[in-house]
Amino acid sequence: MWKIEPPTSGYYAVIFSSKKSDTLDGYKEMDEITMQLAQEQEGFLGYESCNNGASGIFISYWKDMESINLWKENMTHIKAKSNAKRWYERYLSQICMVEHSHLFENK
Repeated sequence: MWKIEPPTSGYYAVIFSSKKSDTLDGYKEMDEITMQLAQEQEGFLGYESCNNGASGIFISYWKDMESINLWKENMTHIKAKSNAKRWYERYLSQICMVEHSHLFENK
């Protein structure tokens, strides 16, 4: 789900791969709130995600590191991250510079 057509280069991807725990109280509600807020955040370009219920990969795309850092400072996002060790058995978060991008859609 891109807000705009993906740039061909010079933007950032935040890759979050995870395996959920059995303790998910409040997870769904917080996920919905943070997704809405992220999409309203200046510099947010879009996202892609796939999951099988327990494990998933979520990739958010950002204009620049400044936009990512502003999102890191969002109080609701900070609150969500404070629950990460309860909601996840494992997670890995990575920030990558996209040097080249090519989109194909068979519509």
